[in-house]
Amino acid sequence: MPRYKALVAYDGTAYSGFQRQLDRPTIQAELEQALFKISRLPVTVIGAGRTDSGVHALGQVVAFDLNWSHGTAALQRALNANLPDDISILELAQAAPAFHPRFDARRRAYLYNIYNHAVSHPRYRRQSWHVIRPLDLERMNQAAAFLVGEHDFATFGQPPQGENTVRQVFSAQWQRQEPFLTFTIEANAFLYRMVRSLVGTMKLVGEGSWTVEAFVEALEARDRTRAGQTAPPQALFLQSVTY
Repeated sequence: MPRYKALVAYDGTAYSGFQRQLDRPTIQAELEQALFKISRLPVTVIGAGRTDSGVHALGQVVAFDLNWSHGTAALQRALNANLPDDISILELAQAAPAFHPRFDARRRAYLYNIYNHAVSHPRYRRQSWHVIRPLDLERMNQAAAFLVGEHDFATFGQPPQGENTVRQVFSAQWQRQEPFLTFTIEANAFLYRMVRSLVGTMKLVGEGSWTVEAFVEALEARDRTRAGQTAPPQALFLQSVTY
């Protein structure tokens, strides 16, 4: 049976994460329901990452097996016609039979948006974290620089399975485009809530509640209780997956 690889974007506001759950709307469930409407057969969708409740994606990658005789372009159109407006198949192609979007991934990239302004804006409330206090970009980037390389990130998250908390970070940087501060990070893999915990703690550095040295000490402690606050989910995006 042919295997398909799809690039998926979604607004996660209305969903309890990617992974299928009983009696709760999820991205995986919506994709599988759309495939069922097309094929009238149960189809399992495998994702590259299990984004949390409220988290968005610009470049989630999924795979599924399906007998389809009308071409990939028609399949993409049929899927998008049966998906809700907050989920879209951006690209679709046939993949190798053994392709696995999670296990074959070499890098994953996330971005996080902070709306750094004295007054909240309704337009941005679903896709950014409103932070009133001014944030020091230079100090936050000093902290972010210590994330690059291979480290034990036990302070900032829990492994989705097993006990290994070591991850390799390829890049981590804050950028300012008024009134936003955007954090981008790329790694071989991430711990559960790792990005949100890092962002929340670096926000404390940016506002002056923590020093850069305190951030580094927390990282080296490998102790979950040493992390600062956890940033809210609505500003987090799975940006891309690299194979």
